[in-house]
Amino acid sequence: MEEQTRSIVQQSLNALLGNESFLPELQGDMRKTAFTSLNAILSTPNQIHKSFLRVALEGGEVVRIPSYRVHHNDALGPYKGGIRFHETVNEEDVVNLAFLMTLKNALHNVPFGGSKGGISINPKEFSEKELQLICVNYVRYFNNVLGPDKDIPAPDVGSGEREMDWMMAEYKKINPGSQYLGSFTGKSIVNGGSLGRREATGKGVYFSFRYLLHDYVIANEKALATSTNIFAKTALDFMNRPLTVAVQGFGNVGSVTALEASQCKYIHNKVVAVSDRNVTLFNADGLDIPALIDFIAKNQGDLPTSVEQLTEISVHAEIQSREDILTMNVDVLFLAALENQLHDHNKTEVKARIIVEGANAPTTQEADDYLSNKGVIIIPDILANAGGVIVSYLEWLQGRETQFYTEEQVHNQLFDKMKHTLDGILPQYFGDPFPLRQNCYIHSVTRLSTVLYKQGQLY
Repeated sequence: MEEQTRSIVQQSLNALLGNESFLPELQGDMRKTAFTSLNAILSTPNQIHKSFLRVALEGGEVVRIPSYRVHHNDALGPYKGGIRFHETVNEEDVVNLAFLMTLKNALHNVPFGGSKGGISINPKEFSEKELQLICVNYVRYFNNVLGPDKDIPAPDVGSGEREMDWMMAEYKKINPGSQYLGSFTGKSIVNGGSLGRREATGKGVYFSFRYLLHDYVIANEKALATSTNIFAKTALDFMNRPLTVAVQGFGNVGSVTALEASQCKYIHNKVVAVSDRNVTLFNADGLDIPALIDFIAKNQGDLPTSVEQLTEISVHAEIQSREDILTMNVDVLFLAALENQLHDHNKTEVKARIIVEGANAPTTQEADDYLSNKGVIIIPDILANAGGVIVSYLEWLQGRETQFYTEEQVHNQLFDKMKHTLDGILPQYFGDPFPLRQNCYIHSVTRLSTVLYKQGQLY
Protein backbone atom coordinates (compact mmCIF):
# COMPACT_ATOMS: atom_id res chain seq x y z
CA MET A 1 0.00 0.00 0.00
CA GLU A 2 2.94 2.36 0.61
CA GLU A 3 3.90 2.26 -3.07
CA GLN A 4 0.26 2.93 -4.06
CA THR A 5 0.07 6.05 -1.91
CA ARG A 6 3.42 7.37 -3.10
CA SER A 7 2.48 6.71 -6.72
CA ILE A 8 -0.72 8.73 -6.41
CA VAL A 9 1.12 11.58 -4.67
CA GLN A 10 3.67 11.61 -7.51
CA GLN A 11 0.81 11.76 -10.03
CA SER A 12 -0.68 14.66 -8.10
CA LEU A 13 2.63 16.53 -8.12
CA ASN A 14 2.97 15.89 -11.85
CA ALA A 15 -0.47 17.41 -12.42
CA LEU A 16 0.40 20.46 -10.32
CA LEU A 17 3.79 20.90 -11.99
CA GLY A 18 2.10 21.59 -15.32
CA ASN A 19 -0.49 23.91 -13.77
CA GLU A 20 1.14 27.34 -14.00
CA SER A 21 -1.55 28.93 -11.83
CA PHE A 22 -0.28 26.85 -8.89
CA LEU A 23 2.65 28.60 -7.17
CA PRO A 24 3.26 30.89 -10.14
CA GLU A 25 6.24 32.36 -8.27
CA LEU A 26 8.15 29.19 -9.15
CA GLN A 27 9.41 29.21 -12.72
CA GLY A 28 11.88 27.23 -14.84
CA ASP A 29 14.59 25.25 -13.07
CA MET A 30 13.50 26.65 -9.70
CA ARG A 31 10.07 25.09 -10.21
CA LYS A 32 11.53 21.68 -11.07
CA THR A 33 13.84 21.82 -8.05
CA ALA A 34 10.95 22.73 -5.73
CA PHE A 35 8.78 19.88 -6.99
CA THR A 36 11.65 17.40 -6.63
CA SER A 37 11.93 18.58 -3.03
CA LEU A 38 8.19 18.18 -2.51
CA ASN A 39 8.29 14.59 -3.71
CA ALA A 40 11.17 13.78 -1.36
CA ILE A 41 9.48 15.46 1.63
CA LEU A 42 6.03 13.94 1.13
CA SER A 43 7.22 10.43 0.25
CA THR A 44 9.28 9.93 3.42
CA PRO A 45 8.50 10.30 7.14
CA ASN A 46 10.30 12.80 9.34
CA GLN A 47 11.05 10.19 12.01
CA ILE A 48 10.43 6.51 12.72
CA HIS A 49 10.45 5.56 16.39
CA LYS A 50 10.56 1.85 17.22
CA SER A 51 10.84 -0.03 20.48
CA PHE A 52 10.32 -3.46 22.01
CA LEU A 53 8.05 -3.09 25.03
CA ARG A 54 9.13 -5.26 27.95
CA VAL A 55 6.01 -6.68 29.60
CA ALA A 56 5.80 -9.13 32.49
CA LEU A 57 2.76 -11.37 31.93
CA GLU A 58 0.61 -12.62 34.79
CA GLY A 59 1.95 -16.15 34.30
CA GLY A 60 5.47 -14.95 35.06
CA GLU A 61 6.77 -14.86 31.48
CA VAL A 62 8.44 -11.70 30.17
CA VAL A 63 7.75 -10.80 26.55
CA ARG A 64 9.15 -8.15 24.20
CA ILE A 65 6.48 -6.60 21.99
CA PRO A 66 7.35 -4.63 18.80
CA SER A 67 5.84 -1.15 18.89
CA TYR A 68 6.06 1.92 16.69
CA ARG A 69 5.40 5.65 16.50
CA VAL A 70 5.92 7.23 13.08
CA HIS A 71 6.01 10.99 12.49
CA HIS A 72 5.35 11.67 8.83
CA ASN A 73 5.00 15.46 8.50
CA ASP A 74 4.15 18.34 10.84
CA ALA A 75 3.97 21.28 8.44
CA LEU A 76 0.30 21.85 9.31
CA GLY A 77 0.57 21.38 13.09
CA PRO A 78 1.37 18.82 15.81
CA TYR A 79 1.50 15.20 14.73
CA LYS A 80 -1.81 13.33 15.06
CA GLY A 81 -2.71 9.68 14.55
CA GLY A 82 -4.09 6.57 16.22
CA ILE A 83 -2.39 3.61 17.88
CA ARG A 84 -3.28 0.28 16.30
CA PHE A 85 -3.34 -2.89 18.40
CA HIS A 86 -3.12 -5.79 15.93
CA GLU A 87 -0.91 -8.81 15.35
CA THR A 88 -0.16 -7.73 11.76
CA VAL A 89 1.29 -4.36 12.74
CA ASN A 90 4.67 -3.72 11.12
CA GLU A 91 6.87 -0.74 10.38
CA GLU A 92 6.00 -0.41 6.70
CA ASP A 93 2.26 -0.35 7.36
CA VAL A 94 2.58 2.19 10.17
CA VAL A 95 4.68 4.45 7.91
CA ASN A 96 2.01 4.30 5.22
CA LEU A 97 -0.81 4.97 7.70
CA ALA A 98 1.08 8.02 9.01
CA PHE A 99 1.43 9.20 5.40
CA LEU A 100 -2.35 8.85 4.94
CA MET A 101 -2.97 10.84 8.13
CA THR A 102 -0.93 13.74 6.75
CA LEU A 103 -3.01 13.71 3.56
CA LYS A 104 -6.29 13.32 5.46
CA ASN A 105 -5.64 16.26 7.77
CA ALA A 106 -4.60 18.42 4.83
CA LEU A 107 -7.71 17.45 2.86
CA HIS A 108 -10.08 18.42 5.69
CA ASN A 109 -8.06 21.47 6.74
CA VAL A 110 -7.50 20.12 10.25
CA PRO A 111 -4.46 21.85 11.82
CA PHE A 112 -2.52 18.67 12.53
CA GLY A 113 0.31 16.81 10.89
CA GLY A 114 0.27 13.08 10.28
CA SER A 115 1.53 10.30 12.55
CA LYS A 116 0.58 6.75 13.46
CA GLY A 117 1.38 4.20 16.12
CA GLY A 118 1.16 0.46 16.40
CA ILE A 119 1.64 -2.37 18.86
CA SER A 120 2.09 -5.84 17.38
CA ILE A 121 -0.34 -7.87 19.49
CA ASN A 122 -3.73 -9.50 19.36
CA PRO A 123 -5.37 -7.71 22.31
CA LYS A 124 -7.81 -10.59 22.81
CA GLU A 125 -4.87 -12.79 23.89
CA PHE A 126 -3.94 -10.58 26.87
CA SER A 127 -5.64 -9.97 30.21
CA GLU A 128 -6.85 -6.53 31.20
CA LYS A 129 -3.92 -6.11 33.57
CA GLU A 130 -1.45 -7.09 30.85
CA LEU A 131 -3.01 -4.66 28.38
CA GLN A 132 -2.76 -1.90 30.96
CA LEU A 133 0.96 -2.64 31.38
CA ILE A 134 1.43 -2.59 27.60
CA CYS A 135 -0.22 0.84 27.43
CA VAL A 136 1.83 2.19 30.33
CA ASN A 137 5.07 0.94 28.77
CA TYR A 138 4.16 2.42 25.39
CA VAL A 139 3.88 5.88 26.96
CA ARG A 140 7.11 5.40 28.92
CA TYR A 141 9.06 4.28 25.86
CA PHE A 142 7.75 7.06 23.59
CA ASN A 143 7.23 9.83 26.16
CA ASN A 144 9.87 12.12 24.66
CA VAL A 145 8.01 12.38 21.35
CA LEU A 146 4.44 12.58 22.72
CA GLY A 147 2.51 15.56 24.08
CA PRO A 148 -0.38 17.94 23.32
CA ASP A 149 1.89 20.21 21.25
CA LYS A 150 4.09 17.44 19.80
CA ASP A 151 2.14 14.29 18.89
CA ILE A 152 -1.38 13.43 20.04
CA PRO A 153 -2.34 9.72 19.76
CA ALA A 154 -5.90 8.40 19.52
CA PRO A 155 -7.62 5.00 19.25
CA ASP A 156 -7.34 2.85 16.15
CA VAL A 157 -8.08 -0.79 15.31
CA GLY A 158 -7.98 -2.84 18.53
CA SER A 159 -7.85 0.13 20.91
CA GLY A 160 -10.43 2.45 22.42
CA GLU A 161 -11.20 4.88 25.21
CA ARG A 162 -10.00 2.46 27.90
CA GLU A 163 -6.51 2.34 26.40
CA MET A 164 -6.43 6.11 25.89
CA ASP A 165 -7.43 6.65 29.55
CA TRP A 166 -4.58 4.40 30.71
CA MET A 167 -2.09 6.16 28.46
CA MET A 168 -3.16 9.66 29.45
CA ALA A 169 -2.90 8.72 33.14
CA GLU A 170 0.68 7.52 32.63
CA TYR A 171 1.56 10.64 30.64
CA LYS A 172 0.21 12.78 33.47
CA LYS A 173 2.19 10.76 36.02
CA ILE A 174 5.56 11.07 34.32
CA ASN A 175 5.08 14.69 33.20
CA PRO A 176 3.94 16.42 36.40
CA GLY A 177 2.69 19.97 35.98
CA SER A 178 2.32 19.71 32.21
CA GLN A 179 -0.94 20.06 30.33
CA TYR A 180 -2.23 16.52 29.95
CA LEU A 181 -5.87 16.62 28.80
CA GLY A 182 -4.79 17.17 25.20
CA SER A 183 -2.06 14.51 25.25
CA PHE A 184 -4.45 11.80 24.00
CA THR A 185 -7.85 11.96 22.34
CA GLY A 186 -10.61 9.39 22.19
CA LYS A 187 -10.68 9.25 25.99
CA SER A 188 -13.72 8.50 28.13
CA ILE A 189 -15.99 11.42 28.99
CA VAL A 190 -14.97 11.43 32.68
CA ASN A 191 -11.31 11.73 31.63
CA GLY A 192 -11.85 14.73 29.39
CA GLY A 193 -13.07 12.97 26.27
CA SER A 194 -15.56 14.49 23.85
CA LEU A 195 -19.18 13.52 23.61
CA GLY A 196 -19.76 11.83 20.26
CA ARG A 197 -16.11 10.82 19.72
CA ARG A 198 -16.69 7.05 19.70
CA GLU A 199 -19.36 7.30 17.00
CA ALA A 200 -17.61 10.04 15.01
CA THR A 201 -15.77 7.94 12.44
CA GLY A 202 -18.76 5.72 11.63
CA LYS A 203 -21.11 8.70 11.43
CA GLY A 204 -18.66 10.53 9.17
CA VAL A 205 -18.29 7.48 6.90
CA TYR A 206 -22.02 7.26 6.38
CA PHE A 207 -22.41 11.03 6.04
CA SER A 208 -19.87 11.14 3.18
CA PHE A 209 -21.95 8.56 1.30
CA ARG A 210 -25.29 10.18 2.11
CA TYR A 211 -24.13 13.66 1.18
CA LEU A 212 -22.71 12.54 -2.17
CA LEU A 213 -25.63 10.35 -3.22
CA HIS A 214 -28.47 12.43 -1.79
CA ASP A 215 -27.69 16.05 -0.98
CA TYR A 216 -25.16 16.77 -3.71
CA VAL A 217 -26.65 14.68 -6.53
CA ILE A 218 -30.18 16.01 -6.00
CA ALA A 219 -28.95 19.62 -5.87
CA ASN A 220 -26.92 19.14 -9.08
CA GLU A 221 -29.11 16.65 -10.95
CA LYS A 222 -29.51 18.76 -14.11
CA ALA A 223 -25.79 19.42 -14.48
CA LEU A 224 -24.92 15.76 -13.86
CA ALA A 225 -27.50 14.60 -16.40
CA THR A 226 -25.73 16.52 -19.19
CA SER A 227 -22.27 15.33 -18.14
CA THR A 228 -20.32 12.60 -19.93
CA ASN A 229 -18.54 11.77 -16.68
CA ILE A 230 -18.79 8.03 -15.97
CA PHE A 231 -19.17 8.56 -12.21
CA ALA A 232 -22.01 11.06 -12.69
CA LYS A 233 -23.95 8.36 -14.52
CA THR A 234 -23.45 5.91 -11.65
CA ALA A 235 -24.61 8.47 -9.08
CA LEU A 236 -27.76 9.28 -11.07
CA ASP A 237 -28.51 5.57 -11.53
CA PHE A 238 -28.66 5.11 -7.76
CA MET A 239 -30.44 8.35 -6.86
CA ASN A 240 -33.89 8.10 -5.24
CA ARG A 241 -34.19 4.32 -5.24
CA PRO A 242 -33.94 1.60 -2.57
CA LEU A 243 -30.39 0.38 -2.00
CA THR A 244 -28.98 -2.83 -0.58
CA VAL A 245 -26.01 -2.32 1.74
CA ALA A 246 -23.24 -4.56 3.07
CA VAL A 247 -20.83 -3.55 5.85
CA GLN A 248 -17.51 -5.33 6.25
CA GLY A 249 -16.24 -4.95 9.81
CA PHE A 250 -18.55 -4.53 12.80
CA GLY A 251 -16.35 -2.73 15.30
CA ASN A 252 -16.64 0.91 16.36
CA VAL A 253 -16.71 2.14 12.77
CA GLY A 254 -18.70 -0.57 10.98
CA SER A 255 -21.41 -0.99 13.62
CA VAL A 256 -22.10 2.76 13.76
CA THR A 257 -22.08 2.99 9.96
CA ALA A 258 -24.55 0.09 9.73
CA LEU A 259 -26.81 1.72 12.33
CA GLU A 260 -26.71 5.06 10.50
CA ALA A 261 -27.60 3.31 7.23
CA SER A 262 -30.47 1.36 8.76
CA GLN A 263 -31.96 4.50 10.33
CA CYS A 264 -31.33 7.02 7.53
CA LYS A 265 -34.33 9.26 6.72
CA TYR A 266 -32.97 10.42 3.38
CA ILE A 267 -32.02 7.22 1.56
CA HIS A 268 -34.00 3.98 1.62
CA ASN A 269 -31.19 1.65 2.72
CA LYS A 270 -31.55 -2.00 3.60
CA VAL A 271 -28.53 -3.45 5.41
CA VAL A 272 -28.55 -7.03 4.16
CA ALA A 273 -25.08 -8.16 5.27
CA VAL A 274 -22.49 -7.46 7.97
CA SER A 275 -19.26 -9.26 8.78
CA ASP A 276 -16.41 -9.42 11.27
CA ARG A 277 -13.22 -11.49 11.65
CA ASN A 278 -15.26 -14.67 12.08
CA VAL A 279 -18.39 -14.60 9.97
CA THR A 280 -20.71 -12.89 7.48
CA LEU A 281 -24.40 -12.61 8.37
CA PHE A 282 -26.87 -12.19 5.50
CA ASN A 283 -30.60 -11.56 5.25
CA ALA A 284 -32.09 -10.36 1.96
CA ASP A 285 -34.94 -8.71 3.90
CA GLY A 286 -32.55 -6.73 6.09
CA LEU A 287 -30.73 -7.39 9.37
CA ASP A 288 -31.70 -6.22 12.85
CA ILE A 289 -28.68 -3.96 13.41
CA PRO A 290 -29.56 -2.74 16.94
CA ALA A 291 -29.90 -6.36 18.13
CA LEU A 292 -26.50 -7.23 16.65
CA ILE A 293 -24.91 -4.19 18.30
CA ASP A 294 -26.33 -5.29 21.66
CA PHE A 295 -24.90 -8.78 21.07
CA ILE A 296 -21.33 -7.66 20.30
CA ALA A 297 -21.35 -5.41 23.37
CA LYS A 298 -21.80 -8.55 25.50
CA ASN A 299 -19.51 -10.87 23.51
CA GLN A 300 -16.10 -9.18 23.22
CA GLY A 301 -17.07 -7.45 19.99
CA ASP A 302 -17.85 -10.64 18.04
CA LEU A 303 -20.96 -11.24 15.94
CA PRO A 304 -23.08 -14.40 16.43
CA THR A 305 -21.48 -17.43 14.80
CA SER A 306 -24.16 -20.08 15.34
CA VAL A 307 -27.86 -20.60 14.74
CA GLU A 308 -28.33 -20.93 18.50
CA GLN A 309 -26.83 -17.50 19.17
CA LEU A 310 -28.96 -15.91 16.45
CA THR A 311 -32.09 -17.57 17.82
CA GLU A 312 -31.36 -16.29 21.34
CA ILE A 313 -31.46 -12.68 20.11
CA SER A 314 -34.26 -13.28 17.58
CA VAL A 315 -32.14 -12.31 14.58
CA HIS A 316 -32.83 -14.03 11.27
CA ALA A 317 -29.71 -14.45 9.14
CA GLU A 318 -27.74 -16.90 7.04
CA ILE A 319 -24.26 -17.65 8.33
CA GLN A 320 -21.58 -17.38 5.63
CA SER A 321 -17.79 -17.09 5.50
CA ARG A 322 -16.31 -13.71 6.34
CA GLU A 323 -14.91 -13.19 2.81
CA ASP A 324 -18.31 -13.62 1.14
CA ILE A 325 -19.38 -10.09 1.97
CA LEU A 326 -16.85 -8.58 -0.45
CA THR A 327 -18.41 -10.16 -3.54
CA MET A 328 -22.12 -10.06 -2.63
CA ASN A 329 -24.63 -8.73 -5.12
CA VAL A 330 -25.32 -5.47 -3.29
CA ASP A 331 -25.50 -1.83 -4.36
CA VAL A 332 -23.24 -0.36 -1.68
CA LEU A 333 -20.26 -1.89 0.14
CA PHE A 334 -18.79 -0.21 3.20
CA LEU A 335 -15.26 -1.40 4.03
CA ALA A 336 -14.66 -0.93 7.77
CA ALA A 337 -12.15 -3.68 8.60
CA LEU A 338 -8.47 -3.66 7.57
CA GLU A 339 -6.31 -2.74 4.58
CA ASN A 340 -5.95 -4.71 1.32
CA GLN A 341 -9.46 -6.18 1.27
CA LEU A 342 -10.16 -5.51 -2.42
CA HIS A 343 -7.18 -6.55 -4.50
CA ASP A 344 -6.01 -8.01 -7.78
CA HIS A 345 -7.38 -11.48 -6.99
CA ASN A 346 -10.98 -10.53 -6.14
CA LYS A 347 -11.53 -7.23 -8.00
CA THR A 348 -13.41 -8.87 -10.90
CA GLU A 349 -15.89 -10.46 -8.48
CA VAL A 350 -16.91 -7.22 -6.74
CA LYS A 351 -20.50 -6.38 -7.64
CA ALA A 352 -21.14 -3.25 -5.57
CA ARG A 353 -21.31 -0.06 -7.62
CA ILE A 354 -20.58 2.25 -4.71
CA ILE A 355 -17.75 1.49 -2.27
CA VAL A 356 -17.07 3.55 0.86
CA GLU A 357 -13.78 3.14 2.73
CA GLY A 358 -14.32 3.29 6.47
CA ALA A 359 -11.00 1.49 7.02
CA ASN A 360 -7.59 2.80 6.02
CA ALA A 361 -6.30 1.61 2.63
CA PRO A 362 -8.76 -1.30 2.12
CA THR A 363 -8.49 -1.11 -1.70
CA THR A 364 -5.26 -1.76 -3.59
CA GLN A 365 -4.20 0.31 -6.58
CA GLU A 366 -4.99 -2.55 -9.00
CA ALA A 367 -8.53 -2.94 -7.64
CA ASP A 368 -9.08 0.81 -7.53
CA ASP A 369 -8.03 1.24 -11.16
CA TYR A 370 -10.13 -1.70 -12.35
CA LEU A 371 -13.30 -0.69 -10.52
CA SER A 372 -12.98 3.02 -11.29
CA ASN A 373 -12.62 2.26 -15.00
CA LYS A 374 -16.00 0.52 -14.77
CA GLY A 375 -17.64 3.57 -13.24
CA VAL A 376 -17.69 2.30 -9.65
CA ILE A 377 -17.77 5.22 -7.21
CA ILE A 378 -15.13 4.70 -4.51
CA ILE A 379 -15.28 7.20 -1.65
CA PRO A 380 -11.71 6.90 -0.36
CA ASP A 381 -10.46 6.59 3.19
CA ILE A 382 -8.95 10.07 3.49
CA LEU A 383 -12.33 11.58 2.58
CA ALA A 384 -14.77 9.17 4.25
CA ASN A 385 -13.20 8.15 7.55
CA ALA A 386 -11.96 11.52 8.80
CA GLY A 387 -14.72 11.84 11.39
CA GLY A 388 -12.45 10.49 14.11
CA VAL A 389 -9.65 12.99 13.59
CA ILE A 390 -12.08 15.89 13.14
CA VAL A 391 -13.74 15.18 16.49
CA SER A 392 -10.32 14.44 18.01
CA TYR A 393 -9.41 17.99 17.06
CA LEU A 394 -12.56 19.22 18.81
CA GLU A 395 -11.65 17.13 21.87
CA TRP A 396 -8.12 18.57 21.83
CA LEU A 397 -9.58 22.10 21.72
CA GLN A 398 -11.99 21.32 24.56
CA GLY A 399 -9.11 20.03 26.68
CA ARG A 400 -7.07 23.18 26.10
CA GLU A 401 -10.02 25.46 26.85
CA THR A 402 -11.48 23.25 29.62
CA GLN A 403 -14.98 23.80 28.26
CA PHE A 404 -17.00 21.12 26.55
CA TYR A 405 -19.48 20.84 23.70
CA THR A 406 -22.75 18.93 23.70
CA GLU A 407 -23.00 15.82 21.53
CA GLU A 408 -25.25 17.71 19.13
CA GLN A 409 -22.69 20.51 18.83
CA VAL A 410 -19.92 17.99 18.14
CA HIS A 411 -21.84 16.17 15.42
CA ASN A 412 -23.00 19.43 13.82
CA GLN A 413 -19.39 20.64 13.63
CA LEU A 414 -18.31 17.26 12.25
CA PHE A 415 -20.92 17.32 9.48
CA ASP A 416 -20.21 20.98 8.66
CA LYS A 417 -16.51 20.21 8.29
CA MET A 418 -17.11 17.19 6.06
CA LYS A 419 -19.71 19.07 3.99
CA HIS A 420 -17.20 21.85 3.37
CA THR A 421 -14.62 19.30 2.16
CA LEU A 422 -17.12 17.47 -0.03
CA ASP A 423 -18.34 20.72 -1.59
CA GLY A 424 -14.76 21.49 -2.52
CA ILE A 425 -14.05 18.05 -4.02
CA LEU A 426 -17.23 16.82 -5.73
CA PRO A 427 -17.59 19.45 -8.50
CA GLN A 428 -14.15 18.55 -9.84
CA TYR A 429 -14.77 14.81 -9.39
CA PHE A 430 -17.93 14.90 -11.49
CA GLY A 431 -16.30 17.19 -14.03
CA ASP A 432 -13.12 15.31 -14.93
CA PRO A 433 -12.17 11.64 -15.49
CA PHE A 434 -10.06 11.24 -12.33
CA PRO A 435 -11.29 8.85 -9.62
CA LEU A 436 -12.31 10.47 -6.35
CA ARG A 437 -9.16 9.27 -4.60
CA GLN A 438 -6.96 11.10 -7.10
CA ASN A 439 -9.01 14.28 -6.70
CA CYS A 440 -8.63 14.10 -2.91
CA TYR A 441 -4.88 13.57 -3.15
CA ILE A 442 -4.50 16.53 -5.50
CA HIS A 443 -6.34 18.75 -3.00
CA SER A 444 -4.20 17.48 -0.10
CA VAL A 445 -0.92 17.80 -1.97
CA THR A 446 -1.88 21.30 -3.14
CA ARG A 447 -2.37 22.50 0.43
CA LEU A 448 0.74 20.76 1.77
CA SER A 449 2.89 22.03 -1.09
CA THR A 450 1.71 25.61 -0.59
CA VAL A 451 2.41 25.52 3.15
CA LEU A 452 5.83 23.89 2.71
CA TYR A 453 6.76 26.51 0.11
CA LYS A 454 5.58 29.39 2.31
CA GLN A 455 7.59 27.93 5.25
CA GLY A 456 10.73 27.86 3.09
CA GLN A 457 11.19 24.09 3.37
CA LEU A 458 11.77 23.36 -0.32
CA TYR A 459 15.35 24.61 -0.57
